[in-house]
Amino acid sequence: MIRHTAEAPRLLPWTGAEGKPCYLIGDGLGYVSRLADNVESVQLGMATALLDHTDDLLSDRSATPEQLRYVIARLAESLCDVHRIARSRGARHTAPGRADHPE
Repeated sequence: MIRHTAEAPRLLPWTGAEGKPCYLIGDGLGYVSRLADNVESVQLGMATALLDHTDDLLSDRSATPEQLRYVIARLAESLCDVHRIARSRGARHTAPGRADHPE
């Protein structure tokens, strides 16, 4: 049985082979949707912790160039994750057929 849904494909918070984006088509209630929600929650929590660490590091006058380069690299990775989450949520928020966004 094929289930048809009006939901837009969900951009998942991880990539597939060769860094290509992964999408999920469904009603948003299944196992993969819940897993994606959990991964997004972890990624956002890690971004918050990284920002706190960055604040501490920037206020430490003895921070080395290597430490600063490392935190910048982690910030870039985290920004990619947060950007993917924002794109995914924005696409789902404006999906056609949503009750709170009539066409």
